[in-house]
Amino acid sequence: MKFILISIIILMSGVPASAQGCKISVELPGAAGNNVLLAHYYAKQLLINDTIRLDNNGRGIFEADTLLPEGLYMIYFNNDNHFDFLLSSDQDFTIANKNFSKTGLQITGSTEGEEFVKYTKFLDGLQQEKNEIIQKSRNATAAEKVVYQNKLDTLTNKLHDYWIKKAGEYPGTWLAAFLMADYVPSADLNKLPEEVRKNDTLRLRYKFDYQEKHYFDYFDVTDKRFLYTPLITPKLETYFTKILYQQYDTVRAGIMNLIEKSRPCKPMFRYIVSYFLNESYNSKLMGLDALFDDIARKYYLSGMAYWADSATIATIRENVIFSEHNLLGMTAPELKLEGLDSTHYYSLHEINAKVTVVLIYEPNCSHCQTYVPALYKEVFLPYKNYGLEVYAIYSMDNREEWVDFIQKENLYDWINVWDENNFSGFKVLYDARKTPAVYVLDQNKKIIAKNLSVDQVKKVVESELGITNPG
Repeated sequence: MKFILISIIILMSGVPASAQGCKISVELPGAAGNNVLLAHYYAKQLLINDTIRLDNNGRGIFEADTLLPEGLYMIYFNNDNHFDFLLSSDQDFTIANKNFSKTGLQITGSTEGEEFVKYTKFLDGLQQEKNEIIQKSRNATAAEKVVYQNKLDTLTNKLHDYWIKKAGEYPGTWLAAFLMADYVPSADLNKLPEEVRKNDTLRLRYKFDYQEKHYFDYFDVTDKRFLYTPLITPKLETYFTKILYQQYDTVRAGIMNLIEKSRPCKPMFRYIVSYFLNESYNSKLMGLDALFDDIARKYYLSGMAYWADSATIATIRENVIFSEHNLLGMTAPELKLEGLDSTHYYSLHEINAKVTVVLIYEPNCSHCQTYVPALYKEVFLPYKNYGLEVYAIYSMDNREEWVDFIQKENLYDWINVWDENNFSGFKVLYDARKTPAVYVLDQNKKIIAKNLSVDQVKKVVESELGITNPG
């Protein structure tokens, strides 16, 4: 695996200078006479703390006047020679590794560091067993595959048992917190009423709800040490995309609750708020732009996000302005725009249709050049007699260009409109910063879907109209 190290020295806040500092002695014969780096994880990043040159025997010392933040660290020589170690509050110890391998790694003087080395070797053993089982299962019969799957499940149980055992041996330590971070207790189905145990749907729902409720039992979102590991990002990502039921109200409740729980720890609060702001903005799950709006308003536009500079706030405010009128479930903003004949204005809200698609496009947009004709031929024409209408808005101010495009693609049957001077504000109301912009409205002009592919629009239209394969 290739690592990208960000070449900056991070000034760490630790204990006062009068307290015990950090002293990590290293013995690395394989890098004798060369520079090696001490780096720490910060979520997905790897940041350099210090660089030293080893003597001809491969010895050197990383020193600091104050303690470094506890977390997961790396000794790095080059892309092929590096290893991780756990840094706890005991920061006067020795690391030796003849060949930069996991098997050759030894730590003395730090109990938690020593136990972490044992853990990495235990993981290697489990991985070897897993690989062997998978290899054997490739040509197995169906019955044998069940046996092999049970063996894989046993390995998972071994891993969990190891975490629990070590956490019990070292309660309250960073080692215990680190090992248990990904542990999620399983639901005890034996305690459920018989009618629930025998009902597949109810049983699965109970297990799903239990996992969601207990997902952070052993991951303390007020413990900033997790920021100094690669654990935090996948933990949040899995919660956001897999643990929470993928529907806006459920996701919003879970995320906002998690953010509030992290508030006592400013670094974690900052990271978690920023993470979910970005993820909700970039999410492919339709409707989560509303979560972006929620987080932006509560934490950024309110001034609570102390870390955000004026440029960041301005960008967030702009995105809110462009999204606040067109969220799923809202009534689509009314538009009364001029038609192609220049003699009639068409009201969006007065369209009498079971389903209305609002389309905003620009003929010079390469995507529009394929999307618009496809929408016309594959969706509008087949369903126009079943209750579908399309309100097609030309987004620019060149009438000749608009007319030429309509003539070229023969787009006469749907409603063609434009707003030459954007007096209606449709570009903001419907976020036309990127084209094509597409919104599907129900009979009451409520937004039920947005920004879809042609195939996705077709599926939504079919579902709303209650028909397939029109004849």
